[in-house]
Amino acid sequence: MATVALAVTDGMLHFELALACEVFGAEPAGVPNPRYRLSVCGPGAVRAGRFRLEPDHGLDRLPGADTVIVPGWADIDQDPPDELIDAVRAAHEAGARVASLCTGAFVLAAAGLLDGRRATTHWAHTRELAERHPRVTVDPDVLYVDNGSVLTSAGKAAAMDLCLHLVRLDHGSSVANTLARRLVVPPHRDGGQAQFVTTPVPAPGNHPLAELLPWAVQRLDRPLTVEDLARQARMSSRNLGRHFRAVTGTTPLQWLLTQRIRRAQELLETTDDTVDTIAAATGMGTATTLRRHFNRTVGVPPDAYRRTFRSRTRTGSDGGAVPGGAAGHAGLRRSR
Repeated sequence: MATVALAVTDGMLHFELALACEVFGAEPAGVPNPRYRLSVCGPGAVRAGRFRLEPDHGLDRLPGADTVIVPGWADIDQDPPDELIDAVRAAHEAGARVASLCTGAFVLAAAGLLDGRRATTHWAHTRELAERHPRVTVDPDVLYVDNGSVLTSAGKAAAMDLCLHLVRLDHGSSVANTLARRLVVPPHRDGGQAQFVTTPVPAPGNHPLAELLPWAVQRLDRPLTVEDLARQARMSSRNLGRHFRAVTGTTPLQWLLTQRIRRAQELLETTDDTVDTIAAATGMGTATTLRRHFNRTVGVPPDAYRRTFRSRTRTGSDGGAVPGGAAGHAGLRRSR
């Protein structure tokens, strides 16, 4: 079973901490278990917001984890504790995949893990992160950045996006989508999506595209155009584009392409259909077109993606999760 360790000290943001515990530590009905063995590691009793937390282990246990999560850091004007920085650095050097949520990026940057890499954090603190750590390429306009063994996310809802992204890498789209449904959040928002979205998590029936989006998802095998979507939504193409930007943070065609790629991932993971058949089922037309878009979006060709997930399924056929260390997933991460 893969192990996930939360690195905590005084001053952690309780929302991001609780979010990570829910994704990696809870066992909701309908989600294949066991998925992860979660532990909270800290120097002793710590304060997270208004809550007092008793860690399971000391920070010296971080290097033994497959994945280390660093929740948000409340007061970025104060330097993170040296013991936390050293423990996170040691975990990465030992081969752990390290991910920060929100301002947890300041801890990763202080540990030197972001030097020479792209990273993000909450938009309100991206300038401070860039000024304090000039060797880091800070991107203020994305939800999360995946560098393989080091990942960073923007704030709040984007932290959930990154956690589900990790689950998807470890266990595939089906498990991640099932978990997302239990949590009542969107199953996937691409890391490159803008942080500034008017309605980042649209409630069903509470936005102008509430009926259009599921209608389109059910017709991904068809060559849908912007005009088709606008006609179905009974609005002009220009008005449709404005609503798409407000609700999804992207354009109608880019949103459609993302849905087609996600559907292709599910079919590659769960069926023996040929790439040609999957290309037709996802509206890509030809295997060549699917391979081009899939490789550009996911980072590997469809055949390699299938082999990786099928191999992982066979390895974990006893019902246990397969450890998701950095080496095991480097080939599936898109370099942003």
